[in-house]
Amino acid sequence: MVLSKTKIGQTFNIKQVEGKEKVKKFLFTLGCFEGEEITLISKLAGNYIVNIKDSRYALDENMAKSIVIEA
Repeated sequence: MVLSKTKIGQTFNIKQVEGKEKVKKFLFTLGCFEGEEITLISKLAGNYIVNIKDSRYALDENMAKSIVIEA
């Protein structure tokens, strides 16, 4: 399942990051990589607010669809 299909407030482990190399590298710099925990905080104006390693980030829908989580 991808992050964009999850419910607000749930925490998951990242299974893998898909997509273009540029997107993968950007997400990796945020700490978004295999085995890391990610929490969907909210959805605002097409952006997904997530918590990774005690930091909050806003990801667009394409990036949220690139993050495959363990359901």
